[in-house]
Amino acid sequence: MRKQSFIQGTLILLAAGIINRMLGFIPRIALPRIIGAEGVGLYQLAYPFFIVLATVITGGLPLAIAKMVAEAEGENRPEKSRQILRTGLTLSVGLGIFFTIVALVSASWVSNVILTDHRVYYTFIAMIPMIGIVAVSAIYRGYFQGRQNMIPSALSSVFESIVRIFFMLWFSWLLLPKGIAFAAAGAMLGVTVGEIGGMLAILWQYYVITKKDKKTTPILEQQTIEKEVIPPDPDAVQLTSPILRRLLGVSIPVTASRLVGSFSYLLESIITVRSLALAGIATAAATAQYGSLQGMVIPLLLLPGALTSSLAVSLVPSLSEAAARKDLPTIHKRMHQALRLALVTGAPFAVLMYVLAVPLCNLLYGNPDTAPMLKLMAPFALFIYVQAPLQAALQAMDRPGRALINTLIGAVVKIILIVILASQPEYGIYGAIIAIIVNSVLVTLLHGYSVVSLISLSLRITDTIKTLCAMIIMGAGVRYVYISIPIAEAQWIQFLFASAVGMALYFGLSLLAGLISLRDLDRLPFIKRWL
Repeated sequence: MRKQSFIQGTLILLAAGIINRMLGFIPRIALPRIIGAEGVGLYQLAYPFFIVLATVITGGLPLAIAKMVAEAEGENRPEKSRQILRTGLTLSVGLGIFFTIVALVSASWVSNVILTDHRVYYTFIAMIPMIGIVAVSAIYRGYFQGRQNMIPSALSSVFESIVRIFFMLWFSWLLLPKGIAFAAAGAMLGVTVGEIGGMLAILWQYYVITKKDKKTTPILEQQTIEKEVIPPDPDAVQLTSPILRRLLGVSIPVTASRLVGSFSYLLESIITVRSLALAGIATAAATAQYGSLQGMVIPLLLLPGALTSSLAVSLVPSLSEAAARKDLPTIHKRMHQALRLALVTGAPFAVLMYVLAVPLCNLLYGNPDTAPMLKLMAPFALFIYVQAPLQAALQAMDRPGRALINTLIGAVVKIILIVILASQPEYGIYGAIIAIIVNSVLVTLLHGYSVVSLISLSLRITDTIKTLCAMIIMGAGVRYVYISIPIAEAQWIQFLFASAVGMALYFGLSLLAGLISLRDLDRLPFIKRWL
């Protein structure tokens, strides 16, 4: 099986991420039009529980498997890679079965006691089958990422998105006559069907790739491998225990760190709605406001995060290999690449979301009332984009505990601010938005300080200054074009024209300032041939 380089792997995941984000906006746009902001709110209230359960089950296991498999492949020990996969699957599936039962038993209590809206019950039930499915899919993705083959993860995620979108919209529309609660449950059921499709896709690819690997393995070597991994062989049995200990040793701190984020998201959903109620907002209105924030504004804000997510996934095996060789120059090079790409590529989208917030929300959701939320959060989006590669670096360098502490500090500050601000009538939902912004900035700065201290990384401040200058010039240009150079009465044509001019202006400024080079473009398919 051919593995990809760091940049190739990032580009493959980036392509899949962009496709998924673009596809993901189909239900983001269509679902509010089908079930309304209140229905989206019911869906969003249930979803954090799934995130928490999925984090407990998989959490740091995929990352630990990617890290350990990368090390095993570096030592040319494919039999150990397969043993790591088996051990991870056994652990993950066992946890999946246990928490599926727990979720079924506690569904009624969670809906009626923990949450403020009892209608969430049906959505919660529809979500439960996903728990075991995610347990399997995540492990195989970690295995392929460890072998630095990002294609299976990319293809399965795209297939999962296509299946999810179709069934999500179909089921929600089909169940809408029964009421908003059933329509929201239909949307969640569609997500479950999508997860099943993604799991089947990655299992099929594992079967095909394993079959090819066996054909290319010499007969004698294959016989040796088979002898080593057959369960009755004592060597294979002895191998499992150290693997399990190492898996737990790597994954538990990462899981704990992610649990802080997941519980923070869960508490955020519960406390925000309750705080809005204290501010005098009715339950249905509070659910709708929270649905607008989490179901419309934040997904739009995270759209450019496709690149940073790809960078984070590719960084783990790449930095793990470099760290095993004690190759500090390569570690510095990878971090500079990741941070520069995250900053430079995320910046123009932040500008567009700030300057064109009103037409953007109107065109996508038919709801310009969400624009002030987006405009408030857009300038701070860069902190979100840079955060993912920084956290991945800490995890790859065996410092998940540091990432955990940073995330915990940010989560505590966020929850306290939500309670203080969102419960005040003069702030309302904007109190929650301010808390989310403070959390993003604080955690990113803490991660950055930790990475700089750990590997003595010298930050390139000039890149940040150049990017900010390019953003300001682009923002002024976009605003001028949108307002002063009308080319059509249709709002969407004017929006696309202003966005295209702004992107071209930013791209030109980035080339002149050295933020983007011809060498960077040379790495891209098609453009490389043209150059």
